[in-house]
Amino acid sequence: MTAFDVIPAGYGVETDVVDGAVLDRAVERFRQERIALPTFAQLADPTLAPANAIDGIESVDPDAPDARNLWRVHWFNGADRRSRVDVPGHIVIPPEISGVPSPIVLLIGDRFPMITAHKVLAAYACLAPRLVTGQFDPTTNRAVWPSTGNYARGGIAISKIMASRGVAVLPEGMSAERFEWLDRWVDHPDDIIRTPGSESNVKEIYDACAELEQEEDTVILNQFCEYGNHLAHVTATGRAIDVVFEHLRSTHPALRLAAYVSASGSAGTLGAGDHLKDKHGSKTVVVEALECPTLLYNGYGEHNIQGIGDKHVPLIHNVANTDYVAGVSDRTTDELDVLFNTEAGRAELARRGVADELIAILPHMGFSSIANMTAAIKLSKHLDLGPDDVIATVATDGAALYNSERAKMLVERFDGDMTSDAATATFDEHLVGVADDHLLELVGHDRDRVFNLGYYTWVEQQGVEVEHFDGRREQQFWRDLRSAVPKWDALIDEFNARTGVLG
Repeated sequence: MTAFDVIPAGYGVETDVVDGAVLDRAVERFRQERIALPTFAQLADPTLAPANAIDGIESVDPDAPDARNLWRVHWFNGADRRSRVDVPGHIVIPPEISGVPSPIVLLIGDRFPMITAHKVLAAYACLAPRLVTGQFDPTTNRAVWPSTGNYARGGIAISKIMASRGVAVLPEGMSAERFEWLDRWVDHPDDIIRTPGSESNVKEIYDACAELEQEEDTVILNQFCEYGNHLAHVTATGRAIDVVFEHLRSTHPALRLAAYVSASGSAGTLGAGDHLKDKHGSKTVVVEALECPTLLYNGYGEHNIQGIGDKHVPLIHNVANTDYVAGVSDRTTDELDVLFNTEAGRAELARRGVADELIAILPHMGFSSIANMTAAIKLSKHLDLGPDDVIATVATDGAALYNSERAKMLVERFDGDMTSDAATATFDEHLVGVADDHLLELVGHDRDRVFNLGYYTWVEQQGVEVEHFDGRREQQFWRDLRSAVPKWDALIDEFNARTGVLG
């Protein structure tokens, strides 16, 4: 029995055409709008993109609602976000910041088009398979994107440039920058649905989607249970980290990939850890907010590490392949964001010996990026890793999405301005002072506990069949899923051939 035998319709894993008439309408819409779709393989390795798909793309504004930006939904965009590079942009955190000898490497996510965050990749990966299998009609359907922020924005962007209607569902307490972006991109103000609460209120998002699903022509693309989200990161993010790692190893051959770290969120980005473990034997570490320690302690609470919604275990989290859980406080992410993005903070970094070039690129790290870095430091200290032990992670978005949050932090915690003394204290507390506390190795009963915790969300509340839920314990289930990707790519190629957009 394979994964496809236990996953029913509705989770985005179909690899055959479900409705030919819907597919025909999608083909005609894309022919009229001159939209071509990249394959998963082309997003993992953009050099595979056909020349006529990317001809003249450097003249296209990466933030414009232009369908050619679909061909930039990958990790290989240059610093100008227009050109393509051979090695994905990345930040190497040195001991001057981390206090540990092991290199901590973050892929830069704010080079992605339209939303300056990597969640646009997940959004594409959830909608494209449904489109080419005749499960989404861009002429009548509206795509609903439940999220705690960036995925909803990514979904709106993908919907718009795929000539269809998108609906963003996200908590009202998210950063002002997220809502300002949405206001600019949606065609109908009603297509922004604000649910109660903030980062930790994921169930309220699900409840809103359950109501929307009763309406005609609505397709819910729930990133927390859409396997396309997982597979995009296995395929594209995993390879991007490979390329960066091999680039680093070209000058330091002794390097090994010790671990991959990613905040929980939808658990999509964690999928890269499956690929990296298979290839490098690396450990996989999931990060969560200490103020809401769901995986660590079955806990609950509120926090401000925006982008890592919690109080549940996502269906697409391969818990049985996860090695550690790390808890990071939002005090750390809030205050390091201020340190990295103020004059006094930058002066403190320079005083500690941090190179000017690195100080200049730290603003590519948003809240969850800083959480990932901090968890990597915890792991390095816990395992006593050395200078040859690379820890890879991702900077999912940049500091620009949190300017309003930073302004509040400056008032609430630094009396309106970060002074030199406050910068020193912040560095000492949140970098020098990082300990390996609130770090749990998942073995035996602890791994079972975290896996079983997902039952209450998915089986009891969301109606997932127990056979489907339990099937996820086995690694063969997850390996089976990967066979969907080349089948989707073949369907995408057929779709493009039918539209004739690529000639």
